[in-house]
Amino acid sequence: MELIFATQNENKVKEIQKLFPTHIQVKSLLDINCTEDIPETQPTIEGNAIQKAEYVAKKYGVNCFSDDTGLEVNALNGEPGVLSARYAGPEKNSANNMNLLLEKLKYHKDRSARFKTVVALIIDGQLTTFEGIVEGEIRKYQTGSQGFGYDPIFEPEKQGKTFAEMSLEEKNQRSHRARAIEQLVSYLKGDIGY
Repeated sequence: MELIFATQNENKVKEIQKLFPTHIQVKSLLDINCTEDIPETQPTIEGNAIQKAEYVAKKYGVNCFSDDTGLEVNALNGEPGVLSARYAGPEKNSANNMNLLLEKLKYHKDRSARFKTVVALIIDGQLTTFEGIVEGEIRKYQTGSQGFGYDPIFEPEKQGKTFAEMSLEEKNQRSHRARAIEQLVSYLKGDIGY
C-alpha cells in the first residue's frame, strides 16, 4: 500500500517511514510531482492539517495524510503556535525562528512549552485526525545537530537533552509527530485493516 505524505520535506518522510509497517510505503509530494505550495491558511494547527490533506486528496486523487505542528510556549501565550514555521517571516528560516523565540523569552523564567502535531488522514475520501503532544521546555541556547525546526532548543520531558541531540530512534520514541503517527498506524491496522 502507498500513502502520500503531504510534504516536500524529505527529512520528515524519512522520520515518518520508520514508524510505519514495511508493507505501507510512505511517499512525498515530490513522488506525485506536486511541487506547489499547498495552502495553510487556517487559524489552527488542526485546520491546516485538514486543509493540506483535503487539497492533495482532491487534486491528485490519492490516499494521503498531512501534518501540521506548532510549538506552543506558555510564557508567550501559545506563540508561535500555528505560525511556527513562519514565526520570523514567510521564508520559513529555522535559525531566524529560533533566534526570535529566544529573544522574546530572554526575560521569562517560565520556559515551559509543548510541541503539538495534528495528523489528518484521508483514505477513500474519509477524513480522520490524530493528535500528539510532548511537553517540555525551551533551552537558553541551541544544542545538537540532528532533526530540524526548533529541535535544537526544545528539551522534551526533562530528558536532559534537546531533540537535536537525540538519534532519530530516540526522537521517534517520544516525539509529538511519532505519537500522532502511532495512532494513525494503529487505526490503519485495526480499524480499516491495512
